Amino acid sequence: MDHHTLKELKNIVGKENITTSKEDLLCYSYDGTGQTFIPEAVAFPGNSQEISSIMKLASRSRFPVVPRGAASGMTGGSLPIRGGLVLAMNRLNRILEIDEQNHVAVVEPGVINGQLREALKEKGLFYPPDPASLKFCTMGGNVAECAGGPSAVKYGVTRDYVLGLEIVLPDGRIMQTGVRTAKGVVGYDLTRLFIGSEGTLGIITRITVKVIALPTAKKTFLAACASLAGAAGLVTNILKSITPCTLEYLDHTAIQIVKKKLPFPLDPKTQAFLLIEVDGDSASVAIQTDQLKKLLHEKQEMISLQEAATAAEVDSLWTARRAVSPSAFDLRPDKISEDVVVPRAYIPDLVTYAENLSKKYDIPIFTFGHAGDGNIHVNIMLDKNIPEEIEKAQAAKEKLFRQVIRLSGTLSGEHGVGLTKAAFLSLELDQTSLDVMKSVKKLFDPLDILNPGKIFPIEKQP
Repeated sequence: MDHHTLKELKNIVGKENITTSKEDLLCYSYDGTGQTFIPEAVAFPGNSQEISSIMKLASRSRFPVVPRGAASGMTGGSLPIRGGLVLAMNRLNRILEIDEQNHVAVVEPGVINGQLREALKEKGLFYPPDPASLKFCTMGGNVAECAGGPSAVKYGVTRDYVLGLEIVLPDGRIMQTGVRTAKGVVGYDLTRLFIGSEGTLGIITRITVKVIALPTAKKTFLAACASLAGAAGLVTNILKSITPCTLEYLDHTAIQIVKKKLPFPLDPKTQAFLLIEVDGDSASVAIQTDQLKKLLHEKQEMISLQEAATAAEVDSLWTARRAVSPSAFDLRPDKISEDVVVPRAYIPDLVTYAENLSKKYDIPIFTFGHAGDGNIHVNIMLDKNIPEEIEKAQAAKEKLFRQVIRLSGTLSGEHGVGLTKAAFLSLELDQTSLDVMKSVKKLFDPLDILNPGKIFPIEKQP
């Protein structure tokens, strides 16, 4: 990016809304993967028209543009791997509308997920997708990655709530997709195309989501289990009886790194636990609670079932659950964080396989996550200063992925592909699918200027 290009960018967003200082560039060079790529500049646009002008300039001058929310992604999706311009969406942070009668909300992409949930709660409404990073992740990033969360077992993921989008295309055109209604089948479903596209097809500038009535009652339980496979095996049995709004799983290692945050002590024999919540009205919660207690009382895998008696205990349980990923660094200074998914019946096979990988390679590998929908987070811990551990971790990752595919699973449930999974796409997708996806990317972004180098494997030069 030359001086003339930077001058034009300043004219578009204002000189106070663009930076090239080394200190600032470093702050926008990373994401949750721990990798670092320094951009040439960072701009803070204030509306879709400014973004449109930026993309027109990028098309003329051929510099890369990478949209960025809170950079909480775990696969490198917001990393500026080819330099260029980072578009920080911080200023587009308004909740534009909450339509209480029609159960619709309209937000800008920089709105924090948790802030939207709190604003809706005041009106008796609820936006269910709840990634672990909900206190700081943005709605734009959630849409770009199709984020999920613990509530997905009952309520689904981001794509189940997005009704429509405003998008700036790579050539600067502004496009509206979707509807504000429960039904709508006019033309192709372009909204769904952009959900989970990881910022490679267009820049999201407005999001219309459906919301639902806030459940009036909820109960939270911690089920301690005597074995890893036993806890995983209980998942299918629970879902045959009730549909909890949360069914989370932690293995023994995950428990150990967060146990000080738990509101009550665990039996020393505990090897895994399930965090279970049921919600609805008071009558339905009472029925589900009785069914859950009866079911678990009959299971030999159970050590105890404890109910959170106060709001503080519930908060402590969720603080512990959301602390698992950051607390993993107590084991090793680096990690490979995967979010694979398998059919629920195969969860015991997956977690046992991960446990065996840990023993085989003699590095910490532990599992936790959204057992209710089969989305298990596998954390492979390592020290990147030790070459042998890097080799072991990469070998374990590939073996894990191959096992997931053998179990009829998928390589990502909510983190996306980004950089870290690109090399493994052919394990899951056939060549025709890959070719069609590449054609879609080329159709929208023929100059390859929008978040280049993401999703698809980097082709070797002849």
